[in-house]
Amino acid sequence: MTEQRIAGEIVSADNEKRMTALNADYDALGAKLARDGIDIDAITGKVAQFFVAVPSWGVGTGGTRFARFPGIGEPRNIFDKIDDCAVIHQLTCATPTVSLHIPWDKVNDPKRLKAHGDALGLGFDAMNSNTFSDAPGQEKSYKFGSLSHTDAAIREQAIKHNIECIEIGEAIGSKALTVWIGDGSNFPGQTNFTRSFERYLDSMKTIYKRLPEDWRIFSEHKMYEPAFYSTVVQDWGTNYLIATELGEKAYCLVDLGHHAPNVNIEMIVARLIQFKKLGGFHFNDSKYGDDDLDTGAIDPHRLFLVFNELVDAEHRRAENFHPAHMIDQSHNVTDPIESLIRSANEIRRAYAQALLVNRKALEGYQDDNDALMASETLKSAYRTDVEPILATARLQAGGAIDPIAAYRASGYRQAVSKERPPVVGGSGGIV
Repeated sequence: MTEQRIAGEIVSADNEKRMTALNADYDALGAKLARDGIDIDAITGKVAQFFVAVPSWGVGTGGTRFARFPGIGEPRNIFDKIDDCAVIHQLTCATPTVSLHIPWDKVNDPKRLKAHGDALGLGFDAMNSNTFSDAPGQEKSYKFGSLSHTDAAIREQAIKHNIECIEIGEAIGSKALTVWIGDGSNFPGQTNFTRSFERYLDSMKTIYKRLPEDWRIFSEHKMYEPAFYSTVVQDWGTNYLIATELGEKAYCLVDLGHHAPNVNIEMIVARLIQFKKLGGFHFNDSKYGDDDLDTGAIDPHRLFLVFNELVDAEHRRAENFHPAHMIDQSHNVTDPIESLIRSANEIRRAYAQALLVNRKALEGYQDDNDALMASETLKSAYRTDVEPILATARLQAGGAIDPIAAYRASGYRQAVSKERPPVVGGSGGIV
């Protein structure tokens, strides 16, 4: 039997208070959707089967370049992080896998880590390597780059680290490696654009050769930061070149915060689907740059438009379409567990809304160049309050109707704070 970090009776008691209202809301929404020929139970069933991975690093309090203000009950190690991730899944029933970041989550005994995850009903999603910062005791520095560094010895160190991530992933049941690098330049002339990209590709090809047969590798692009003049993997076009150069197991990962303001991310998603190279997502939101804010906190409509493309691909059975869905956020002023609960639900919300789009009508308006009605077809689905669908999907799977309320009622944060010593804040840096 799967261990639960929050007592089941606490969740049940909170659900009991909300059951009558949920049933009424669900019936009312079901009647409304039925008038449009939509079966609410079918939508709920699909939502219940949509999952997203939570980031192990996301359950710790984040920070900025200026400061970090830790909260109470901060996880001390990867096992504490897994416990916190289990709470998120217990309440949402939407996050059955955890994405690890090495060396932040490195353990001497991966089998013990897998056993801990198994006991809590959690599996492991894509492994994330880190060559954008120096680990304690690391022999050579990544200050001037890693996989694209001018020094072959530093490139070799970065390659070995990525291969180590694959080996850890094999031991715990992961099937993918995500590679994001901070390589780039801060001054014109600092690097040769062509030669640095050639070195990067050579390094990635070496890593690619080590991939197990049933694994995928995701390359991740980012417009700027920590390099501010140029980055080696700066946009989706470069990312697509990488994926095509490496081979059929290589795909592009889209982080929603890694683009210039006003970039049409949903069109990028459509292009990558069309050419069979969409690997997956790091979901978050942003206002000014790569803020890693809670998913849907700033622009939930854009999230919906991204999912409109995903559901369109699902609807037409696009070839080689099986994207990985992962959250990548930093929580500076909220309880990280609450933010991840909300983000998982917002991702499902966008999916549910996209499922409500009348595809046949939309295609007709597009063919007739009826811009207003095509837009209205999307807006009609987006304006629909699908919360009864989300709550029912959680309830039927054994989760909470209102997961944040149930979490607060449990006193989990206060309980673990008695076991986990307070963490001193002060210095800057993302967790």
